[in-house]
Amino acid sequence: MGNQMTEMLKGTLEGIVLAVLATQPAYGYEITARLREQGFSDLVEGTVYALLVRIEQRGFVNVEKVPSEKGPPRKVYSLNARGRDQLDEFWRTWSFLSERIGTLHTEIAEGEN
Repeated sequence: MGNQMTEMLKGTLEGIVLAVLATQPAYGYEITARLREQGFSDLVEGTVYALLVRIEQRGFVNVEKVPSEKGPPRKVYSLNARGRDQLDEFWRTWSFLSERIGTLHTEIAEGEN
């Protein structure tokens, strides 16, 4: 992943993970796997785990420890009401930014013709 992509992803990854959890509860590796399926192939698992710690500390998720066939129990994260509010805010912000960036891109492209 290029440096610019990495930096942009850092700013949006929380919202992306919250969006994944809005579909169904998951543990860290599942979240990483789903994101990789969506094209985030260079995403490092440790990045997701660090983010999960932060969103847990911020109260956006509920955590349930479930037994694992291999090793210690897994922490399964599910979006709670506070997390849904945060996700709604993320989508509002994303819509605002993407609309403005799209308009700017269109204006620049038309100016080049």
